[in-house]
Amino acid sequence: MPPTITDNQSHDFKAHYDCAHRSSLQDDETDDAYVKRITRYSDGTVKLRNSNIELMDQDILYHLALGSESHDLQEMFGDVKFVCMGGTPKRMENFAHFIMNEIGYKLPAGTQLQDISAYSYRYSMYKVGPVLCVSHGMGTPSVSILMHEMIKLMYHAKCKDPVFIRIGTCGGVGVDGGTVIITEDALDGQLRNSHEFTILGETIHRPAKLDKKLARELKSLASADDPYDTIIGKTLCTNDFYEGQGRLDGAFCEFSENDKMAYLEKLREHGVVNIEMESTIFAALTHHAGIKAAVVCVALLNRLNGDQVNAPKEVMNEWQQRPQILVSRYIRKILTHNGQLKSLFGHQGSIKSPRRFKLVQQESQAHE
Repeated sequence: MPPTITDNQSHDFKAHYDCAHRSSLQDDETDDAYVKRITRYSDGTVKLRNSNIELMDQDILYHLALGSESHDLQEMFGDVKFVCMGGTPKRMENFAHFIMNEIGYKLPAGTQLQDISAYSYRYSMYKVGPVLCVSHGMGTPSVSILMHEMIKLMYHAKCKDPVFIRIGTCGGVGVDGGTVIITEDALDGQLRNSHEFTILGETIHRPAKLDKKLARELKSLASADDPYDTIIGKTLCTNDFYEGQGRLDGAFCEFSENDKMAYLEKLREHGVVNIEMESTIFAALTHHAGIKAAVVCVALLNRLNGDQVNAPKEVMNEWQQRPQILVSRYIRKILTHNGQLKSLFGHQGSIKSPRRFKLVQQESQAHE
């Protein structure tokens, strides 16, 4: 019989979790300074809040079809400065081609962009010089899995102060379809600026903090010539597309249209301008890892006017390019400031151990 967690053991874990942060703070140290101290080495490379990883013979990033001994992760990813994430593989493939043109990245002759995680059949990943473009799926569980492995990838690759940006779609609250929205605060279904985890049977809340300076910098890159608005506001993150977002068109609906409208008005009064399903987990895990992060979405409709996304396909395709344009402006600005906006060439020879490489591929191909 497997061991069970007793009430006392569960309580002990909760008590330990609650007091660990308080006991680790140094005199007059802020929470942000504390997070930075324990998530960065002196050279700026990512440090994990998990000492177990250092003791492992190999850390297999199972859902990415990568491994710390089968691949030379530092050679492959050590120059990454920006990790851009979006829901679907196709969106991130399109963004990879778009950003390649924007930063002047040059592939070696006779080669093309490759899906690095193709053998996982779960997520897609494309590397364009210092930019990593990764699909994260839909909803908080899918994002959580990817985030753990992406943060570990930054650690193994010895990346210095990477920036994570989620590029997505959402439903607007009082804003028109096509509006670009930069998240200021990510709120859960109870309007808390945190994400709720259940760990060892106990409920834990982690702050869902995004970098507000980064949000303002992104907003400053909106152009007066853009034929759409770019705004900053609060984002509601739900665990469901239908009932959780107050939609009337799901398989089940046990509330009235008046109930729905009252709820949406309550959200608007609270400063919420859009609704999606990934921001709190993205914000909570990047903040816990000390990683600067932002969420940039485009609204596909105004929820005050209806529930169904019915804009023509060609219109939605153009709308979905708008967050990509804003993020590309930011990446170009940083690379230009650092003198790095020039032709870049991909690296080859990243397989350290062909035998381990094959085993990792086979393991990731196995269906659960």
